[in-house]
Amino acid sequence: MSFLIRDKIALVTGANRGIGKAIVESFLKHGAKKVYLAVRDPKSTAALEEQYGPQVKTIQADVSDAASIKALAEAAQDVEVVVNNAGVLQMEDLFSANAEAALKKEMSVNVFGLLYVAQAFEKILKSNKGALVQLNSVASIKNFTDASTYSASKAAAYSITQGLKDKFAEHGVVVLSVHPGPIDTDMGQQVGFEEMDSASNVSEGIVASLEAGEFLLFPDPMAKQFASVYQSYADAMITAEAAE
Repeated sequence: MSFLIRDKIALVTGANRGIGKAIVESFLKHGAKKVYLAVRDPKSTAALEEQYGPQVKTIQADVSDAASIKALAEAAQDVEVVVNNAGVLQMEDLFSANAEAALKKEMSVNVFGLLYVAQAFEKILKSNKGALVQLNSVASIKNFTDASTYSASKAAAYSITQGLKDKFAEHGVVVLSVHPGPIDTDMGQQVGFEEMDSASNVSEGIVASLEAGEFLLFPDPMAKQFASVYQSYADAMITAEAAE
């Protein structure tokens, strides 16, 4: 099912930097009417507000807090596309004493955050025949040893995204699962990849994939390598029913 960004009202969590900021810029470039900037620190979006004026509106929100996300949905009743971009990465060895704390933090933001967003915006997206975009990762389909707890959280988020696709489908709500590889953001720098792709390639890919009605997006060179071997499985097992 095709979903065009032009003239739509969007909301992006973690909109102040990295991929989130790029998504805001791409949506406005492609004609979005307004974009809500959902961030923990409202001061962090000052530059975006100065650049885009009334086309953007900042709302304080914490995706790991269910009450905060409920309040976010109440403040954005007119939203038509929700992008759950906010995420955290804790680099901890599995044998580290800090591994448990890292996993709890990543699950709180990366998994429960998605659940809170989906539940809070369920009725709004159904009513507006909207779209939900979830930023997952190539780590959702393959464990990266030095980021095992992060990989586990993204695998869980991807599983929930598949469930949301099926639950929303009968109501005309589009769901897109995005699986970037190394992207030139603060998180990418934290992992230490030598070659990283531009965040704008992810954001532009989201616009194109929504228009094409696709469920999966592998936007960058590493991600496309994953797609080359994963796509046949996905076609047969993940999206087969939707294709029938």
